[in-house]
Amino acid sequence: MPPPGLSSQTTLKRIHREIADLKKEDLNGIKLAPDETNVYLWRATIPGPEGSLYEGGTFDVEIHLPADYPFSAPKLAFKTRIYHMNISETGHICLDILKGSWSPALSLFKVILSLSSLLTDPNPDDPLVALIAQQYKLRRKEHDETARAWTRLYAMGSRDKGKGKMIAPPAPLPRARPPRPRVARPPVSSDVIVVDDSDEERSSSGRARKRKRGAVADGEVIDLVDEDEEEPARKRPMRTGSTAGPPDGGDGRGRDSSPILIE
Repeated sequence: MPPPGLSSQTTLKRIHREIADLKKEDLNGIKLAPDETNVYLWRATIPGPEGSLYEGGTFDVEIHLPADYPFSAPKLAFKTRIYHMNISETGHICLDILKGSWSPALSLFKVILSLSSLLTDPNPDDPLVALIAQQYKLRRKEHDETARAWTRLYAMGSRDKGKGKMIAPPAPLPRARPPRPRVARPPVSSDVIVVDDSDEERSSSGRARKRKRGAVADGEVIDLVDEDEEEPARKRPMRTGSTAGPPDGGDGRGRDSSPILIE
């Protein structure tokens, strides 16, 4: 790591040296150059390697250099869509030299060469898109057909050369289906409901409430009827002797004929 304050000067020196070295290199169809207004932004174009699934395609890559380059690795991203297990759908790249294996001795041209080799030899043991890696291992023919279709559609234009017909979009990325949750059904209960028919005090007068319950058959509704234990008081007529004598001078045993009701 360079001392603070010298990083920008060191980075600019390194960038200008790499620009000069590129003029001496045989790029073999690769295009690599900094932006005209920003030397920290580079753009590269990688042709699909011969014999690979991406042959015939042209893939654009954007490169961002950190302020302390070459002591930190550059950040690369594919701008052209590609069906690759080590390259995400948004263009992020899984490559060892861009992570823990980075060295200041590496140049941008060497990084692009490694990226071109990745198109020929993908790494299924360290995938960025696990579903494509699984398809590569288990359904290789389906994987290869999809990769070629994406190359024709996104890296070669929308028309198939020689036929002049529009290419149908390839199948979407395979997605794992989550398992369906099992819903436990409650068991049907055949328990019998027991009614507790304990005596209950009705009031402080000591009156008890009695419930009648008849025999219950299967499916029959139980009808509970409340009934007072005591019957209504009966009215009893009573007669009493009158203190007044008989009006006609009788024997004094005459009784009043009007009854007195006592409840």
